[in-house]
Amino acid sequence: MKVAIFGRFYNETTSISVETLFNYLLKKDFDAYIETEFSNLIKSESQNEKDYSSFKSFNTLDNSFDLLVSVGGDGTILRAITFVKDLDIPIIGINTGRLGFLATIQVNQIENAIQDIIDGNYKISERSLLSVETSPENSDVKSLNFALNEIAVSRKNTTSMITVETYLDGEYLTSYWSDGLIVSTPTGSTGYSLSCGGPVITPSTGSFALTPIAPHNLSARPLIIPDSTEIQLKVDGREEQHLVSLDSRIATLDNGTIIKIKKANFKIKMIDLLSESFLVTLRKKLLWGEDKRN
Repeated sequence: MKVAIFGRFYNETTSISVETLFNYLLKKDFDAYIETEFSNLIKSESQNEKDYSSFKSFNTLDNSFDLLVSVGGDGTILRAITFVKDLDIPIIGINTGRLGFLATIQVNQIENAIQDIIDGNYKISERSLLSVETSPENSDVKSLNFALNEIAVSRKNTTSMITVETYLDGEYLTSYWSDGLIVSTPTGSTGYSLSCGGPVITPSTGSFALTPIAPHNLSARPLIIPDSTEIQLKVDGREEQHLVSLDSRIATLDNGTIIKIKKANFKIKMIDLLSESFLVTLRKKLLWGEDKRN
């Protein structure tokens, strides 16, 4: 099995996970490739790097890979999808971060998780993405114009509100007076959108959520829309520019830029072990059901 390994940090928690993962991959004769920057970080920090000298490195992926293992938190997985793109390579995340909605494998579960994958004891959860285009074009947005969690517009160098003029399939919805607006996928519903009062959406639901950030329109509430909807945004405010974020990637746009957001034409495949599910994760991570009556 040909596996890609991606990470961004190498600290005390990460080192334990990396060594456990690498040792098990060696034991099972995986054809393992480490992302180049992560490989260089490990070489500079690890005392046992020579033990993994048989592992090769990669800068880009192709469809010959069977699996990508992300070592970190949910943010690391969001970065990993910029390598996977539309290649249909399944992703599994080892959680060395904090909450971990996407990266659900704990350090003490690594060996069992890899063995379950070898044995086929898992299912694939396909996750919808958002794509975006701007008019006029922005090179930073165009180069990686998709997001797994959310696309958000927000104010830049100001404490003043911005207005986000919003259209759905060409029909005017409203202008949000706020710090910004989040367009979230079901996957992203447990992230930034949730912290701004948005709803939790199960991953297979064919919907997106519009969640205003600190709205001054007191009647403005999160809105669920079909994922077939094309969303058009235009921002105005006291400053000349605003920010648009695609997951963890940020670009600066001029006010008046037309931002068109719609469902991407490909999906990301997440590996769910049979012992895990979205509902189990809700109970574990958000403490749903933490009631003495249950």
